[in-house]
Amino acid sequence: MNAPGPAWSDRVAVVGYSDLDGRPGFKLAMQEVGGRFYLYLGHLWHRGWSIVDVTDPSAPKLLRFIEGLANTWTIQVQVADGTMITALERIAPNWGGDSQAPFENGVLIWDVRDPENPVRLGHWATGGSGTHRNYYDGGRYVHLAAGLDGYVGNVYQSIDIADPAHPVEVARWWFPGQGRAGGETGAPAGTSLHGGPYVAGERAFLPYGAAGLIVLDLADRTKPRMIGRLSFSPPFQANIAVHTAVPLPRRKLVAVNSEAIAEDCREPLGFAGLVDITNETTPTLVSLFPLPAPPPGAPFRNFCERGGRFGPHNQHQAQHQPVLLDRDDVIFLTYFNAGLRIVDVSDARLPREVGWFVPPDPTVRRGVLPSKLVAQSKDVLVDRRGYIYLTDKNHGLYVLRWDGLA
Repeated sequence: MNAPGPAWSDRVAVVGYSDLDGRPGFKLAMQEVGGRFYLYLGHLWHRGWSIVDVTDPSAPKLLRFIEGLANTWTIQVQVADGTMITALERIAPNWGGDSQAPFENGVLIWDVRDPENPVRLGHWATGGSGTHRNYYDGGRYVHLAAGLDGYVGNVYQSIDIADPAHPVEVARWWFPGQGRAGGETGAPAGTSLHGGPYVAGERAFLPYGAAGLIVLDLADRTKPRMIGRLSFSPPFQANIAVHTAVPLPRRKLVAVNSEAIAEDCREPLGFAGLVDITNETTPTLVSLFPLPAPPPGAPFRNFCERGGRFGPHNQHQAQHQPVLLDRDDVIFLTYFNAGLRIVDVSDARLPREVGWFVPPDPTVRRGVLPSKLVAQSKDVLVDRRGYIYLTDKNHGLYVLRWDGLA
């Protein structure tokens, strides 16, 4: 199917497009089986998950849609080792949820060794609001951003799925002040593990909202221990002040970013940048990424004027998966109405944009937000062949190619 247009781009070409049968995608995961590339997507406005064959990136083929659960967000998905982990979460009323109706929480565990026919193996129920952006790179352990009963905001929880029909909790960790049921107070407003507690060796890097970037020692999996922290609020926004944290271990860096929340820039500035963790006990911000500028000829002076949200959201994450691109010199980052930004970080002190893709505004509304029908790029994934997959609140799936990966 032809992609909607016209789009703006620099060094990025559209290779393929799918409207996913009218279900805009959100979180992305991938596996390669028998030489074929399978993309798995959660959805923002639809309850369930899609499987797309992208072996031929110019002609993405929607294989099936798996129906999800009523009144339950199914937006996040992880795939590794022939296993799929899908998050279950309460939907906020302003996002289409019914606060009076029941919902499911936690994660579902699936066997996807037959990539087109997932088999449900188990369910871990967290209670509370469920889980948001989790982390699974294979093996026994899943790392959750969990909204547990008795806590303010999401906390870190790990589970063992060696027996997927009967998962068990391994550990939990929370920022001091989150333990409401235990009488704790004093956590900064907006303290919450938004997700992806990215694990590298014996360390977990936690994007913890207003509490900042947190480095956990997992040498004893049953007793996580904070060894480093860097706060970003103030001066940056407190609400999801740190949304994503992706370690670049060979360089002792972490790429971090906030999430834009308010439309029309009605909030403090968001950011993306690099943190030096040479000394893990004192993480240090060393650079900020350039602020995206409108393309030549755009009918707005800056992206705040375009409408919707403007600011960072998600980074490509390799998560130790051989099917995915693993580079520590370039960052692929979605920026809501500024589309996809590609940033060269080979010089940690001087990040520079080396490509971008800004989708056109959609013409069909699929969900309740944004208030203005405008492009809102959500997530990005890059496979080892160099093909880039981009999702949007109201568009389908774009497949792109940056000439820097030719």
